[in-house]
Amino acid sequence: MNDLIKKDFIQDFGEAYHMFGLPRLMGRIVGLLLHADEPTSLDSISKDLKVSKGPVSQIVKRLRDHNQVKRVWIPGDRKDYYRADSNIFQNSFKSHMDMMHNNLIIAQKYKNLLKNKQYIGSKAFYAHIDEMDVFFQNVMKHYNNLINDWEKINTPKK
Repeated sequence: MNDLIKKDFIQDFGEAYHMFGLPRLMGRIVGLLLHADEPTSLDSISKDLKVSKGPVSQIVKRLRDHNQVKRVWIPGDRKDYYRADSNIFQNSFKSHMDMMHNNLIIAQKYKNLLKNKQYIGSKAFYAHIDEMDVFFQNVMKHYNNLINDWEKINTPKK
């Protein structure tokens, strides 16, 4: 039963990442690392997921770049080992916030061009740009509030 739950969890994480436009393998690697008690080598990840080491290595590098996994040194072993970052969910959310912030920057860029008459667009374009600007300003406000609230409840007490 535990193996079935582990398999389903890894599969579900793969599907969740795929829904965000990311590779299923990326989600499966995250799912596997979230499930693991100990740091896991690239060889073990490849073996557990039944995929070659090359794509696993590339995706683990991307996950490291986005602070979702950490490389761990195990004394006496030359292999690299990995574990889920302790702030994996917050870091993932912040990456998503960066995408939303880029959408706000695009909206403000074109709103300024329209306002300064550097570009004349259709009435629909004006309306869509205004809506985009207001929408992503609100998204960022709520995202920032969520992160601030999370950091308050997730900060270790001294």
